[in-house]
Amino acid sequence: MKELWIEIAQTASPAEKDSLLRLAAEVCDAVLEGEQAQSRSGKFDITVLTSLDKDKITKLKREGKKVALRVSIRGKEDENTAVQAAELAVDYVILNCLDWRVIPIENLIARTSGKSKLIAEVANAADAQLVLEALELGTDGVLLKTSDVNELTKTASLVKTQTPKIELVPAKITSVKQIDTGARVCVDTCDLMIAGEGLLIGCQSAGLFLIEAEVYENPYVQPRPFRVNAGAPSNYTLASLQNTRYLSELKAGDEVLIVNREGKVRRTNVGRAKIEFRPLFLIEAETKGAKIKVILQNAETIRLVTVDGSKPVTELKAGDEVLVHMAARGGRHFGVSVTDERVIER
Repeated sequence: MKELWIEIAQTASPAEKDSLLRLAAEVCDAVLEGEQAQSRSGKFDITVLTSLDKDKITKLKREGKKVALRVSIRGKEDENTAVQAAELAVDYVILNCLDWRVIPIENLIARTSGKSKLIAEVANAADAQLVLEALELGTDGVLLKTSDVNELTKTASLVKTQTPKIELVPAKITSVKQIDTGARVCVDTCDLMIAGEGLLIGCQSAGLFLIEAEVYENPYVQPRPFRVNAGAPSNYTLASLQNTRYLSELKAGDEVLIVNREGKVRRTNVGRAKIEFRPLFLIEAETKGAKIKVILQNAETIRLVTVDGSKPVTELKAGDEVLVHMAARGGRHFGVSVTDERVIER
């Protein structure tokens, strides 16, 4: 779990400080003030040093104290200081990257991995997201310096969000029918997927099939692990855990959700959406008494994820089981679920 620290800006009014401290008691791992950071549990303090003092670090560690070194990164020399602190087994290295933010963070993630926890100073949630994703692993946490309780709320929502999961259930194929040629959308993402991963796609927002990315080699086409051939432009996909989008709406930069067969979810962005005209299949399935449908291209490279593998649409037959996500019944208003609205989808 990533850590969230807060340092209340000196410009904060007494009322702002009081609000921040109340919220920090619920969402922050530590509150930094001067040369001490107090844990939320109150069980320990962290002594925060501003210069590398080997003797002092050794003494504090011998006494069982937790120690952090706060380093302003202006160049390679400061990076080396942070690495030395990690090698002395300080508990935390707090980084303030003054001019360059990403490259020094990436360097230090690589050089200090497994030695000390890296906490990056940030001013807002957008900066927090950047450092938490640096070099894919990200820092171990962030120190938010703010006087704005709303910024703390946004940053806490980002830092403390667990890897979300979505429920997938088996659905039994009832019909596979070739229909006319029509438009289909390839969703090319800014990520690389592996076997068992793809996008949730369906004709109805209440029932989405897990369509696998093009991850397999074959004699005719190279793998394209960034791509899901997602079918008709009128199909739905998930843009977030709450909202759907029509495939026809997707464009470069939009967010969509990658899902694997265990239901683990991660966000990615669309690199492009490519629409071409191809022969199509209408695939129908049933689960728990509900009938759901999806329209996909008739081609061997399009595969539906199953409990223990995946199956090309060209080999699907009645009785096969595939993984689907069943959402709450009801309508959608510009992608937002309206569960009490009566809607009939056929």
